[in-house]
Amino acid sequence: MNLSNQLRQYRLTTAEILYHMPDHPGVLQSFIWQDLDLAPRFPVLHRFLDFWRRDIEGRLHSVRVASVELVTPGEIRAVGHLLHLQ
Repeated sequence: MNLSNQLRQYRLTTAEILYHMPDHPGVLQSFIWQDLDLAPRFPVLHRFLDFWRRDIEGRLHSVRVASVELVTPGEIRAVGHLLHLQ
């Protein structure tokens, strides 16, 4: 995961996507999606869901989203020394 994205407020976002099986519409299947995204708008997740609606046969039932910061202000500190190991 890219540290520069994490410092720009990207969060690890996980979505549980429930969808109807194409051959058996009464049966729900679960799919887990995970990526770095910007809360609360979640543009990366929305692009994925747009792709799903356009190109995948399974009709969406519901999406449950969880998001957590990976780097918090207390975890970032300036380092005063640089060591080189040979």
